Formats: sequence, structure tokens, C-alpha cells
Amino acid sequence: MSDAFDFLPITRAHALARLEAFRPRMGRAYADGRNHDLGPRDRSNISCLSPYVRRRLVTEEEVVAAALGAHSPSAAEKFVQEVVWRAYFKGWLEQRPSVWTGYRTGLAQDLAQARGNAGLRRALAQAEEGGTGIGCFDAWSAELRATGYLHNHARMWFASIWIFTLKLPWRLGADFFLRHLLDGDPASNTLSWRWVAGLHTPGKNYVARSSNIAKHTEGRFGGIHGLAQDPPPLSGDDNPPRGALRDFATPKPGAVRVRLLTEEDGHVESLPPLATAATATLRLTDRRSPRDVARMVADADAAGLADAAMRAGGAAAAFEMPGPDQVIAFAKHHGATEIVTAYLPVGWVRDWFDQARPAFEAANLRLVEQRRDWDAAFWPHATAGFFKVKERIPAVLRSLGRGPGDLPLFAAAEKR
Repeated sequence: MSDAFDFLPITRAHALARLEAFRPRMGRAYADGRNHDLGPRDRSNISCLSPYVRRRLVTEEEVVAAALGAHSPSAAEKFVQEVVWRAYFKGWLEQRPSVWTGYRTGLAQDLAQARGNAGLRRALAQAEEGGTGIGCFDAWSAELRATGYLHNHARMWFASIWIFTLKLPWRLGADFFLRHLLDGDPASNTLSWRWVAGLHTPGKNYVARSSNIAKHTEGRFGGIHGLAQDPPPLSGDDNPPRGALRDFATPKPGAVRVRLLTEEDGHVESLPPLATAATATLRLTDRRSPRDVARMVADADAAGLADAAMRAGGAAAAFEMPGPDQVIAFAKHHGATEIVTAYLPVGWVRDWFDQARPAFEAANLRLVEQRRDWDAAFWPHATAGFFKVKERIPAVLRSLGRGPGDLPLFAAAEKR
């Protein structure tokens, strides 16, 4: 894997360089070639921007702007839709946060079952270490552990084989991804695994086919045998009713505040300007999972936060898995009455803040958030399947008008 695509360093400058390099392929070339997994040494057909977009070292607006600036709306349609999938998953989970809570609770139960079941432990180890005997699956397992990345199509095949051929608990597979993916995201990862299993869209599962894998991997795995042919979708874990997007506190004029940068958002420059007495970084990588998270993922989070802090004027403190008392002491040292972050979407970072909130309130510290216009515009449309969001893309892009840096982002994105 030494010649695999190199995502490092995880910085905004590197993200922008990758964005510019891929811009010419964001049109028809992407639409025609995006489903092909050419292997870790050839990522020329996909953008590989997801580890940076996940941390918002480069924003969705900037990525869409690049596509629409270089290609017609019809040519860039597929690329723009793929960017918006992230907004769809985030918005869907924001309106059903209990799905994330249920995943975490179920994962703890699955891990407890594995501890007490030697056969499940062996099967889990074989899958994670690439020892199942299914050549493509084992190669993807090795690739994920070595590079922190898999092509999106390979992720679907992998998840399908994990669930339906190996018959392993889906939450353990989702956890395996979260512990190793450089772009691991609580919404995209959890809901993608649920979608493959037939839980996100009830009754409709995704089944990996040998012919499809061979076609879209240029036949590089040879004969693929032994995959489940027509497995039924999983049942249970029903989707809860949709609720309202949550309310959140916004900054009070004149308040003294400190800013906390998290792995959720590393582009403070494009948030509304806000005076702060000091900035700190808060890295919560290990909260991704009850199990050990890959070192490269922790290093990527640390690098992204360091880069974000540098662009924000430097960090007065860098916290790693702190208790609330450390953050409170930092805020009080700077005379703050508010702690401000970018909006905290459903996931492990927000879980930490929810647990810390009572301590903040007892210390007379308000937790305030800044939500991006992109999220506010797209999330309310994530009410059911992706189609409802997809059909709203042109109108939403027009409503956003202009983006960071006063660029005319979306004027050309007319509804067809």
C-alpha cells in the first residue's frame, strides 16, 4: 500500500490543492467513472476530498463552487449530488437523533456478545484482519487499515458481505469503519450501514454481486465466489418518527467568550465574525468507539485541529479527551461567560458537550453555537429518502446565493 493515494497532510492548504487538481474532472468525467474502484494506487476518477470536507477544512460550498465554476450544471450534476448526500445524511439524523443513540447502545450489546462468544470473536477478527478467504473483502479490509480510506462502492460491497455473507452484526462493521476511516462521520457512516442492511429504507437492502464487483474493479480480484445471493433485509431498528431540528443558543452581544474548535468544523474563517478572548482545540477522537481508534485517524484529527487553530490566530490550549472542568478553567481564566463552537451535529462530539452542559451551566457558562447557512438550508428537506433533497438542490443553491470569499457560487444552478 506504499504507493496508495496520500491524504496527508490533513490541512486546508492540501485540501485546496486537491480541490484544484480535481476540478477539471468534476463534470462528465466524474459522472462516467465515479463508480469504478481502480484500487488504492489510482484514485484519479474520484475527488478524495472527503477527509477534508468531513472536518470542514474545505467546505461543501467551496467544493460545489469549484464544480459549477468549471462545468455546466448538467455536467456537474452527479458531483454536486454526491456532495449533497452528506447534507442529506446529516439532516436526516438531526431530525432522528435516537438512531445514533440506538446505534451506540446496540454496539455496546454487540461487543458484550462478542466477548462471551468465542465463535463470534474469531469471525470478527478474521473479518477485521482480512482473513475470511473472500479475496476482495480481505483486500478491502487491508486497504482500510493501511490507508484509512475505501472507495464508496467498495464500502457498500464490504458492508453487504459483512452483513449478509459473513452474517456479522452490522453495528460491529460500522464501528470497524469509524475506527479506521479518515473521513468517518457519525451520520454518513451509521446511515450508510443501515441503508445496506435494509433498515434505512425498510425492506430494501443492498446485495453485493460478484459480477458487479468484477465490472467495477476492472476484474482485479479474479473469480469471486461464495457471496450471499438473495438475502432478505434485516428487520428491527425501525426508523423513529421525524422530530424538529433542535434549538440552540446563539451568542449574546457584548459577552466575553472563548472558542472551542472541534473535529466537526475547521474553517472558522467562513463562520460569522465573532470576537473571542481565546481559542482552544478539543480533540475527541477516542469517543468514536469503545474500542481503540486507529492512530492515523487520531493524527489526522490532531493535524486538522492544529491547522484550524493556526488560521484562527493560534490556540491558547489544546485539549484531548478532557473533562468539563478543564474547559471551565480555561474559560474562567479568560473571563468568559460563553463558550462558542460551530454547530454540534449528532455524534460523539455532541455527546461530549451534552454530558458537559450541566457542569458548564453550574459554572455560569453558556454554550453557544454557530450553524452554517448550508446546513440550515438543506437539513429541513431531509425528511425521508434522498430524492426529496435532490429535487430541491437547484432551489436551495439559488437561495444560498453567494458563498465564502464573496464568490458567485450558485447563480448558474438553474432547475432543469
